Amino acid sequence: MRANSSSATKSRSLALYGSALVLGLLLIAGLLLFLNLPDANAFNDRVEQIFIENDALTSAESIKLLEVLAQSGTAFADVLSSYRVIIFILLILTSALLLSALYFLLTNHGLQQRMGEMERTGLVVNSLVINRAERVVHINDMGFDLTNSICETLSVLCEARLDDDMLTGAELEAMISGKSASDVDEASGATRIKRLRDHLGNQMISQLLIKNISRKGYMLAVDKDVIEMV
Repeated sequence: MRANSSSATKSRSLALYGSALVLGLLLIAGLLLFLNLPDANAFNDRVEQIFIENDALTSAESIKLLEVLAQSGTAFADVLSSYRVIIFILLILTSALLLSALYFLLTNHGLQQRMGEMERTGLVVNSLVINRAERVVHINDMGFDLTNSICETLSVLCEARLDDDMLTGAELEAMISGKSASDVDEASGATRIKRLRDHLGNQMISQLLIKNISRKGYMLAVDKDVIEMV
């Protein structure tokens, strides 16, 4: 168990370090890309330099050529500027996706730790109040409406917990039906436990609240001092 937990922790740490490394490389690559992109006015500057260095290019045709080249340079500058914006947006989106993945990874890691703690310590129930007349049970700050059969099942489990007893499926069925334990089978009690768990809805809560000890029986995994039956 500890080896598996240690292995999972190492895997998550490796994933975090890898994601951070990828994010760093992405930022460095984006910075280098922006630094190495040519100046948007490089084409116009080059054309202007050519005409300055060649005094012979003073005819009307040369001036017309200069205007065409200038327009081409302006178009090139506009395209290059749009490329810069597109690259910048793609870098932002990529970084956002990577940061989102890191956030969900950390969130999942935190949930797994909390689940592990709950599995080790069980569900912490500070109050369990069952009202037989109204067929309602309040577990901490959560209220559950119960059917008559499920209310009886939970009531028997509460009474057994108050007496520090553990019930097999057959004993549970016998106490509810009023028959002898030898006249009922284990499956009937197990079915009642399953219905109770399903009725509570939250599988994590119901599995931790109602413990099944192999070859011994069922019991509520709560302190008997918090149980109140009205």
